[in-house]
Amino acid sequence: MAKQTKKAEKMSARELELEKIKLEIAEELGFGNKVRENGWGDITARETGRVGGIMSRRLRNGESSIALKK
Repeated sequence: MAKQTKKAEKMSARELELEKIKLEIAEELGFGNKVRENGWGDITARETGRVGGIMSRRLRNGESSIALKK
């Protein structure tokens, strides 16, 4: 069973921004519809890893409005 995610009302501004970035990357990789329809629990580990890797690179390189905490 997939882990429950926080509701948008309970997320901090940083968490909401990270979720937005994750969905944007999923769209770019071509499985955004799959995520929107079935949630993050329906994508493969490989797809999840690609999203996480791209997300980390963007945050590290300052390509996003959020920077990694040091």
